[in-house]
Amino acid sequence: MPSSEPTTTSTPIPADLFALALHDLPLDSVHAKSAELRNSLAHLLESNIQLRPFAAAGDADCVEAIAENEVVMKRFEERIALCRAEVERRMGGSGHGLDDDAVKVNGDKVNGVVESGDDERAAAEVPAQSGRLTDEELRRRLEARMAEDNAEENDDGVHL
Repeated sequence: MPSSEPTTTSTPIPADLFALALHDLPLDSVHAKSAELRNSLAHLLESNIQLRPFAAAGDADCVEAIAENEVVMKRFEERIALCRAEVERRMGGSGHGLDDDAVKVNGDKVNGVVESGDDERAAAEVPAQSGRLTDEELRRRLEARMAEDNAEENDDGVHL
């Protein structure tokens, strides 16, 4: 039976207030917040990948969920950039250490968990560059990697 109680919704803190709040946090807390945001972003990307086949089949709820996730992912990417800017401000523009909590998409490490297996393919996927990925490039690589992993699983079950 549906509840007659009104549902409450929370609005996210505006970006300018989020950036201001970062000023008061210890540096390790800024790094932790960045790691938390990257982890959440990775989960949302995985969720969207799993929802896409249902959305393509016409499931309106899945289409709506994907759209909502995209909005949240954009906000998380913005906040990750704010964390990076705060670290760079404190470290004199270097941003040293912020990538330590990054989601690495070359198969070596995702949020501190080492994966093995596709080392040769992973090395070939990442050209030598400055060592930094834009948020959009990170998203693209995560989606590609997760799609590959899902294709390899060959699992017919539904996982939520």
